[in-house]
Amino acid sequence: MFYDHQQIEKKWQKYWEGNQTYKTSNNTDKPKFYVLDMFPYPSGAGLHVGHPLGYIASDIYARYKRHQGFNVLHPVGYDSFGLPAEQYAIQTGQHPAITTEENINRYEEQLKKIGFSFDWNREVRTSDASYYKWTQWIFIELYHSWYNKNTDKAEPIQTLIQHFEEKGTEGLNANQNDELTFTAEEWKNALDLDKEDILLNYRLAYRAETTVNWCPALGTVLANDEVKDGKSERGGFPVFQKKMMQWSMRISAYSERLLQGLNTLDWPQPLKDAQEYWIGKSQGAQVKFQVEGHDETIEVFTTRPDTIFGATFMVLAPENPLVDAITTVAQKIEVDTYIEETSKKTERDRMSDVKNVSGAFTGAYAINPFSGEKMPVYISDYVLMGYGTGAVMAVPAHDERDHRFAKKFNLTIKKVVETDEDVQEKSFDSKDSVCVNSDFLNGLHYNDAKSEIISEIENKGIGHGTTNYRQRDAIFSRQRYWGEPVPVYYKEGMPYTLPVSALPLELPEVEKYLPTEDGDPPLGNAKVFAWDEANQKVVSTDLIDDQTVFPLELSTMPGWAGSSWYFLRYMDPNDQEVFVKKELADYWGQVDLYIGGSEHATGHLLYSRFWNMFLKDRGYITHDEPFQKLINQGMILGMSAFVYRIDGTNQYVSKNLAGDYQTQKIHVDVSLLRGTSDELNTEAFKAWRPDYADAEFILEDGKYITDREVEKMSKSKYNVVNPDDICEEYGADGLRLYEMFLGPLEQSKPWNTQGLSGVYGFLKKFWNLYFNGETFEVSDEEPTKAEYKVLHTLIKKVVYDIENFSFNTSVSSFMIAVNELQKIKCNKRNILEPLAVIISPYAPHICEELWSLLGNKESVEFEKFPVLNEEYLVEDEIEYPVSVNGKMKFKISLSAQLSAKEVEDLVISDAKMQPILEGKTPKKIIVVHHRIVNIVI
Repeated sequence: MFYDHQQIEKKWQKYWEGNQTYKTSNNTDKPKFYVLDMFPYPSGAGLHVGHPLGYIASDIYARYKRHQGFNVLHPVGYDSFGLPAEQYAIQTGQHPAITTEENINRYEEQLKKIGFSFDWNREVRTSDASYYKWTQWIFIELYHSWYNKNTDKAEPIQTLIQHFEEKGTEGLNANQNDELTFTAEEWKNALDLDKEDILLNYRLAYRAETTVNWCPALGTVLANDEVKDGKSERGGFPVFQKKMMQWSMRISAYSERLLQGLNTLDWPQPLKDAQEYWIGKSQGAQVKFQVEGHDETIEVFTTRPDTIFGATFMVLAPENPLVDAITTVAQKIEVDTYIEETSKKTERDRMSDVKNVSGAFTGAYAINPFSGEKMPVYISDYVLMGYGTGAVMAVPAHDERDHRFAKKFNLTIKKVVETDEDVQEKSFDSKDSVCVNSDFLNGLHYNDAKSEIISEIENKGIGHGTTNYRQRDAIFSRQRYWGEPVPVYYKEGMPYTLPVSALPLELPEVEKYLPTEDGDPPLGNAKVFAWDEANQKVVSTDLIDDQTVFPLELSTMPGWAGSSWYFLRYMDPNDQEVFVKKELADYWGQVDLYIGGSEHATGHLLYSRFWNMFLKDRGYITHDEPFQKLINQGMILGMSAFVYRIDGTNQYVSKNLAGDYQTQKIHVDVSLLRGTSDELNTEAFKAWRPDYADAEFILEDGKYITDREVEKMSKSKYNVVNPDDICEEYGADGLRLYEMFLGPLEQSKPWNTQGLSGVYGFLKKFWNLYFNGETFEVSDEEPTKAEYKVLHTLIKKVVYDIENFSFNTSVSSFMIAVNELQKIKCNKRNILEPLAVIISPYAPHICEELWSLLGNKESVEFEKFPVLNEEYLVEDEIEYPVSVNGKMKFKISLSAQLSAKEVEDLVISDAKMQPILEGKTPKKIIVVHHRIVNIVI
């Protein structure tokens, strides 16, 4: 029977949509299971075959859990704010909302063609005002909260105000920007404006001057993960370090909890390691060094205070505010030049560049508080303002980077940890040796020396022992249009949040999407974007009088804002009163399975954990972590095609002749190749782009053969394969099976369209099991034991594979089972009906059609998954090879129920054995039960 995949797939996609097959109920006695894909950004290019890999895996698992009787939440939505749509708006004038809508429509069309079991009724979009109303609400909650270290959680700001009213800062243990000291009386007498300024020091969402990655060409601040090699990831524009007033999120308050929470999660270890490194916990001491001739002190955090006697110079971050104060006139030009150069590097670049040594001398000297020696003070880009205090005491004898710096600038290297190595030539870093040249620390091991020196530092009043974290607060401002407006207005320069009743604060219309002539963000171009405090509404900017009408915040939120809580909104997507009802948050709880790329390790995955913990602190949800199990899918790589252009000509030489010429290797679109071969369609190539219209070709055997190479699938490499084309030719079920068949989910693997024919052939074989010629024919006859064995072998394998996410080996098992059933001409209902259920998570369309042909009225989706019966896997007979003196002589079939002794007796008495024994008694008989018999004579 002809397998018409196109007709079948259209039919069932229409059925699923019309019957709301995958609509998830909140009212059920079933146990829940929450399966989620990382939030897709709808790009203009649409999907290529690499994108659905994770979605197919999560869809298989979601369908499997439905078969097991779970109430499965498997939603989809769009992280629809983003720079690409805004850049397109700048270039064309088209509103980003229009571009985004078009892109989403294209994405949805493609996703539906692949047959995903998403509950489309729960779709959310971060750029919808009904969604970002709640993103703004969470921001307001963060603004009106502080972190109480005593209770180790976020609390309403009112409890902090109450503390100030009763005790001032006495006994306060809060996460803060600066350590403030005042009495209850001073707080009560302070002006309201001063009180607001003080509270900003503690709020979880606060405004402060911060060093940021500023990209002038994009007109916005970028996160570290949006910058690569000093350039913006989007567009490749130069990025500079710049100080700006920015909104920040106090994620640093949660560093320890974020670290400890990793122990409770079933995540890939490399991802946990990345977060652990990013958070960067270290224990040591905070120490102050006096600067000669200045009132200023340089404060450092060091994990090795036991080496303080070996500190011979100091290094400040170029952006450290102390640099201006202590730099001498003679050194100012050199220092300013160095600062300018450093501003072109991101912090990530500075951290990763461990080989290059550079710096500038400030002309100032600090005094070592223990040795009393003068220490020259330098600036260098290897010291970061955001980690510790933005200053280090350099111990070149025992730190590799300090050693390279000392060698370059000819600075003193002093050994203070015992070693036979020559520290003048190479640093020695060890915690196993003892202190030397360190006065009262001499002879002490690391732990004892560390305790002793911290005690002495505290006695001198120049510091204390402390724990430090590399993680800094997250910048929460972007100077761009297409993002969530920050629900804040300014009165006398101080920020105030809008009332919740005014939410959502909607994005205003603007004439252009670039910053204003005064350098304000694009929202500065809006004509209706001011806050009327008296009437509680947004009004024209012309009405701003700073009496009753005030300016609104012109920055928007970063791309990660909406994606930091979307998993909660899916639980209750249409609620107008709350972001999620508490009872629904309690029912759905954590995401049980989260699938997405590893590139989000230190961005989205940290921010969403932070917001989740905050919302738990404030009592809105009850679970600590958002994502219990996480899998990072690998990439599907493209098979790029290349032509060889002879230098200085428009001649192109075929691959195997290119070695005879000086050539340039150029990417060409894989769609220009003939069929699935490597041969270039030269006429199509000439029509592809104007500069190739006059191309001439040097052929081999009358053909132009391209070179091929496996690379990341990307538009720029012209190696993208569109899933629509694959669905058209091989079907969505073919695509789904092939993507799983390619290899383990977590690994990267190359795409090869030719491989689809094998999977498509399997689908046709599977289809034809149910037909006799053109007639659908399934027998109600009881299956044989052999037929049951094939089925139950498959059940056992598939259950194991799905539960261990080994989807590729399941596909192989399907092929083996179908081949075996075809060989024995099985058409029994009791085999073929469960077979359709087993394969349906992978290939839902064909299985729905077969299920329907089998006479079932309901979708196959909720049919109970077949249960393994191990009895069918037990062999009735075992064929034992009989080996005599190491040589196999014959085979004998015996009942599987026989004991080893019974097998031995039957083999010895067998007629075939008698001529071999020749009347001799065996010296040894070894029976490996159910395997082999070994005899020594």
